[in-house]
Amino acid sequence: MYAVIEAGGKQFKVAEGDTLKVEKINAEPGASVEFAVLMTVDGEKISAGKDVEGMKAAAKIVAHGKDKKIIVFKYKPKKNERKKKGHRQQFTTVKIEKIA
Repeated sequence: MYAVIEAGGKQFKVAEGDTLKVEKINAEPGASVEFAVLMTVDGEKISAGKDVEGMKAAAKIVAHGKDKKIIVFKYKPKKNERKKKGHRQQFTTVKIEKIA
């Protein structure tokens, strides 16, 4: 069985025991969080919409971190105008414990 959940404005396909990186959640490692379930698939049975209304995916926060740095470089040719910036997105690693 797997489910599609929504976390941080993005959708993820998860099963029980999966570990994934989501947008930063302001909670301590070890805390429990819940995500809304959008769809579930159990063998040949697919449930979505009103069938999964009220379902939650329980997860535990494992750690916080930062992704690899990306470079943002803007320039205008022949004008000696250059701007270089770097960005590291913060994330939270969560482990899915139960889908119910």
